[in-house]
Amino acid sequence: MRSNLLLREVLPFFLSLMALVGAALLVDAGLHLLDAVWIGRYLGIPGVILILASFGHSLRKRGVIQGGDPMLLLRLHEWLAWAGSLLVLVHAGVHFNGVLAWLALGAMLINIGSGLTGKFLLRRAQAWLKAARTELKEEGLPDAEIKARLHQDSLTVDIVRQWRKIHLPIALAFTVLSLAHIIAVFIFWGWK
Repeated sequence: MRSNLLLREVLPFFLSLMALVGAALLVDAGLHLLDAVWIGRYLGIPGVILILASFGHSLRKRGVIQGGDPMLLLRLHEWLAWAGSLLVLVHAGVHFNGVLAWLALGAMLINIGSGLTGKFLLRRAQAWLKAARTELKEEGLPDAEIKARLHQDSLTVDIVRQWRKIHLPIALAFTVLSLAHIIAVFIFWGWK
């Protein structure tokens, strides 16, 4: 019997998100053990650079740039955004007391979640649902029975399809909050 879509597809998504947070906690703990917490303060800079570099995929998708293989740019987007997010999460482990920094971090985490939704859930969920329909059809079940059996899973896929409506505005909010955080750092940094 086919496993539930929630267990088969949604759980791995959340586990991948937790892997990023876990990796950040491990790197942060390593910096603490090595008495090198100060390094975390500066990891935000290369983290943001990596995240910015990941936008090649979005620029290609929207026709701003013409060159580059879309699938390669998508993979680069995923890896660069993951690495940049890891560095920014470690940077946040320096325990900022500023509200703006935490708002930017929160927007980044939501953006990561929505990006992973697109990567893992939508593609996998649609493929799983298609395979389930095909399997049930091959068993000779009528369309009405197939629809009834897969009703809950179809609703799950429909909800997941809405991810782009969240991902793009959250990416913009993350960008604005990050810029505001960076500007505030430059204004209030002790440059002496």
